[in-house]
Amino acid sequence: MEENGTNEQIDVRSVVEAVSAEDGDAPLYQVESLCMRCGENGITRFLLTSIPHFRKVLLSAFDCPHCSERNNEVQFAGEIQSRGCCYQLQVPSGDQEVLNRQVVKSESATIKIPELEFEIPPEAQRGSLSTVEGILVRAIDELQALQNERKKVDQQTAEAIDKFLEKLRACATGVSSFTFILDDPSGNSFIENPLAPSPDPSMALKFYDRTPEQQAILGYLVDMAQCREGHEAVTSDGADHGQSQISIPHGSIGAIAGHRAIAQSNSAEISDALFRYSAPEEVMTFPSTCGVCAARCETRMYITNIPYFQEVIVMASTCDSCGYRNSELKPGGAIPDRGKKIRLCVKNTKDLTRDVIKSDSAGVMVPELDLELTSGTLGGIVTTVEGLITKISESLERVHGFTFGDSLDDQKRVRWQNFRSALTKILSMEEPWTLILDDPLSNSFIAPATDDIKDDHQLTFEEYERSWEQNEELGLNDIDTSAADAAYEKTCIPSK
Repeated sequence: MEENGTNEQIDVRSVVEAVSAEDGDAPLYQVESLCMRCGENGITRFLLTSIPHFRKVLLSAFDCPHCSERNNEVQFAGEIQSRGCCYQLQVPSGDQEVLNRQVVKSESATIKIPELEFEIPPEAQRGSLSTVEGILVRAIDELQALQNERKKVDQQTAEAIDKFLEKLRACATGVSSFTFILDDPSGNSFIENPLAPSPDPSMALKFYDRTPEQQAILGYLVDMAQCREGHEAVTSDGADHGQSQISIPHGSIGAIAGHRAIAQSNSAEISDALFRYSAPEEVMTFPSTCGVCAARCETRMYITNIPYFQEVIVMASTCDSCGYRNSELKPGGAIPDRGKKIRLCVKNTKDLTRDVIKSDSAGVMVPELDLELTSGTLGGIVTTVEGLITKISESLERVHGFTFGDSLDDQKRVRWQNFRSALTKILSMEEPWTLILDDPLSNSFIAPATDDIKDDHQLTFEEYERSWEQNEELGLNDIDTSAADAAYEKTCIPSK
């Protein structure tokens, strides 16, 4: 950027106008800026554009006419997502199409190749719009750049890097198979799925909640002392100083006193009398941390029973600092022994208004659309049948980018157009269709249209035994309570 004050103001204002412009109306701006290689002034071009069904991005390209230095970068003009994302792509050897997949890497994303123990931290490669092969080739060029200088200083290190570069080139050229992991706590990175809207068998996508450290890296104001407060609250004398002042909602003091009385007495009659007259929807409040800005907030929780379903825990939290709101519905009780598949035949508009509880472990299928969503795609939500389909459509459009563009072939464009028109058709109820919720933890539910669930012939339930792979994914294979059960039976059950 030139040091002339007037020119600098004009350049900054041009960039702001570009970011503020509407889609399709954003012009190309040129800014005279300093070349970091030769020290002369070059030209940086800015363009605000929108990747269809993905994000708004600000593209910048620098060109120096004096030393031919060139550089390009992509920055995100939209908001940081509420959760981070992690893509895991399996790249087989000899498959050039996988290497040509387009990749959007934000400035906060990390790239890993576990087979090589190779990691590209966020500061090593800034935000870019490239391909899998392009990112690896760029990493090879950057590692190769200083090899001549390294050989003069440390010959052993230079030789080790040469051997590593051979393995990395084998991956970039398709000779070796490897795993390409793109982990972005901001949730703004992306890997193309050529089979969209269908799931890609060679790629897995997971969303996760950010840690306080990741919040701080993204620029949120995070008090790290708050993160350690929970661990330091209980001191060596056993006193809990972390929650010295807890705001108690109106109407819960009597319940707290009753629970304390139950804890101090061993009479089953007292507990039955107290709980007989305590409301199941009694709201409890406890301090927590905002999932977006990591500030202190309050979470409200109550336990209730849903007819024909089970006991559930409803949790809601609001943040006064950033205004973030969140609500969750979690299952209560023990983990069921069997999974459950719920099948609903949607025949009329009344069926679209049925209440739906989809847990974060449930998958969604619509056979008429060849649509299948794995568990965790939408998280746990409470909505209606129509709302669920709408959220699926919005999620697919947000996650699967590069849907319509100059580089998209006609076959993929027609596939997306047909899928979107099919979604509109099923919501307009032009013909019957089927909604399937497959939940290995049996924590999902679709409300019946009749008073007795047995009289609703459009709704069917099927229980099944979970596979070993499902138990492994849910972490159930590592749970072994046989020792605890034996100890409980030995101490609590009197011998005859």
